[in-house]
Amino acid sequence: MEIFARLQHHLLPLALDFLRLCVWLVLLVLVFVPLERAFALHRQKVFRKTFFSDLAWYFLSGLLPSPLLVPSMAAIAWLLHSVVPGALHARVAAMPVAVRFAASMIVGEIGFYWGHRSSHQIPFLWRFHAIHHSAEEMDWLVNTRAHPVDLVFTRLCGFVPLYALGLAQPMANRLDVVPMLVIVTSTAWGFFIHANLNWRFGPVEWLVSTPAFHHWHHTYSEPLNKNFSPMLPWVDRLFGTYHAPKAQWPSRYGTDAPVPSGLAAQLLDPLLPKATPPAMPPRRETAAQAEPAAHSL
Repeated sequence: MEIFARLQHHLLPLALDFLRLCVWLVLLVLVFVPLERAFALHRQKVFRKTFFSDLAWYFLSGLLPSPLLVPSMAAIAWLLHSVVPGALHARVAAMPVAVRFAASMIVGEIGFYWGHRSSHQIPFLWRFHAIHHSAEEMDWLVNTRAHPVDLVFTRLCGFVPLYALGLAQPMANRLDVVPMLVIVTSTAWGFFIHANLNWRFGPVEWLVSTPAFHHWHHTYSEPLNKNFSPMLPWVDRLFGTYHAPKAQWPSRYGTDAPVPSGLAAQLLDPLLPKATPPAMPPRRETAAQAEPAAHSL
């Protein structure tokens, strides 16, 4: 009975998380599959070549990062709580939730930006992040094609500044909804910017990221290492990595980095020692081969 109770204690939360992911998957399919059929940027099948491996990544990305992220964030939150003045946390905690959420989105965006950019510039981090860039066909599901180590690192980069400034307060006696709102908003937006949609939004694209903005981050050809911001393009403008031409879309996606095929190999290979760290090699195409602009919305 004791063994059964222990199994139930550990398996029940896992089962609930799996059920939650299934519900979200149904909702995402109902939203994005019809939209991508009606407003497709590139004509491709719903069950494209790597659809089922990306579906497996969807569940792994929803289940694996938490056991790695929660202890790390708890330790960081405890450390910051002991060194950051309590008066700062008290003053920030008194702010309206809407104001704290807006500030968290901006501060977190800058942290996410530099975490993401570091994943391209540091060879050890790139070996994990290259899995995300190995997708050769773009749609909403590519958003979750990411190694757990890659996800944990990027989220830490985004949330540490929030904890340091008191915008997220895990040590409080009450539930803090701000971190949850940031995660839900950024995750939902991630599905949108990866979607196979030909929409353009005119001046709005200066304010928030769109598929037209983020698809250039996944281009196989030049220019590389652009558009790191998940939601706010002006952060890329601020740091000199913005690229979103009005009359072009990438013609091809992917990377020359050696990424093994198969889910198990992709999950384990970045963890294995390598004689030479992987790097981002030059492409064989130029931006002149990009496609003409799609229809505006």
